Amino acid sequence: MRTMHLIDQAKAAKKASREILSQGGKSRTAALRDVRLALEALSGEIFEANKRDVERSAKEGVSDALLARLKFDEVKLLRVCEGIEALERKSDPIGRVLEQRSLDEGLILSRVAVPIGVIGMIFESRPDALIQMSTLCIRSGNAVILKGGSEALETNRILTRIIAEASSTQIPEGWIWLVETRGDVDNMLSLNSLIDLLVPRGSNKFVATVMKKSSIPVLGHADGICHIYLDESASVAKAIQIVLDSKMQYQAVCNAAETLLVHQNSAEILLPPIQDVLQSAGCEIRGCARTSNIIDVPQATESDWDSEYLDAIISIKVIDSIEEAIEHIHMHGSGHTDVIVSEEDQAAETFLTQVDSANVFHNCSTRFSDGFVFGLGAEIGISTSKIHARGPVGVEGLLSYKWQLRGSGQIIADYNEGRKSFTHRDL
Repeated sequence: MRTMHLIDQAKAAKKASREILSQGGKSRTAALRDVRLALEALSGEIFEANKRDVERSAKEGVSDALLARLKFDEVKLLRVCEGIEALERKSDPIGRVLEQRSLDEGLILSRVAVPIGVIGMIFESRPDALIQMSTLCIRSGNAVILKGGSEALETNRILTRIIAEASSTQIPEGWIWLVETRGDVDNMLSLNSLIDLLVPRGSNKFVATVMKKSSIPVLGHADGICHIYLDESASVAKAIQIVLDSKMQYQAVCNAAETLLVHQNSAEILLPPIQDVLQSAGCEIRGCARTSNIIDVPQATESDWDSEYLDAIISIKVIDSIEEAIEHIHMHGSGHTDVIVSEEDQAAETFLTQVDSANVFHNCSTRFSDGFVFGLGAEIGISTSKIHARGPVGVEGLLSYKWQLRGSGQIIADYNEGRKSFTHRDL
């Protein structure tokens, strides 16, 4: 990819995003296929670049959680390629008629899906996020400017080059750019005439900073303080496997469980076996005073209830009722993913209805909160916002719409002066 200043890159991306609108969906499908094949063919180069990033970052003292996210291996490549294949199979979303209405005879109004335009994505550590974002942009017809963390510099460079080159015969050049300096972030935030949406992936503090500094709309991805509530009717077997999977299957991700809430009526039955499996898996447990009276664990502090550990640590609180569990989640959660384990349908429905999070589950792991799992092909992140997109954000979250009105000579004066009336008939 040629070197350009950020503003020139943004202008090129804006131009490419408009040119994409004139192309058919088959070109974007072919571009996705070509990108997937190129990633598979050049996997050795990608893994070597990633190895250098991991080794350098480890020497620089990067945390284990960040290193886990940074690592890009055969398993992660397989996963992202499966996601790209899923995107290839999806029908083209651009131009899809979302609703249509006859305002009067020969006056037809349509609401049509269109790309947002130019997406600015700022993320840390995870090279697979770069692949997911760029391929989602291909499918949805958007251009993208990416700013990854310095720890993944070499991996991000080679991935961007491969994706740009592989897609160049199918879609306009200049639709994807990678920026690398910290100063580029501040510059991105000021390009409100060229960048249409910002997607920051990081802490609540980071997302809030981006929102404060920029007038560009922001699709926020906040902390993942995810809860599991074990109801008084919870199955011991289900509780054990759901807690273990939610916490320990992969700790360094936003959909890993951080806090376990246990009903007082089931605490003495559930906590000892849960302690055994978690500690056997290498998980540190911190508990409230009532928890410590049942199992021997260190005392949790108030800050634990507000912590996204991204590590093999979990906090446990014994509560008196489902209402208290819901109140705790609303007070300390981040609106990401929360789970109830219960054999009572009424309790489950109460939880599913009243917990105000992007993802609310019954009798399954928090780790199911994922765009690929949801059948979206990939995701740009889990949005905890309530505006525009919520939960795993796939293709639909990268689309807007426009109104198209097809007439046959009508003028508004006829309707304002009573000579004609609107029919407003849905088609």
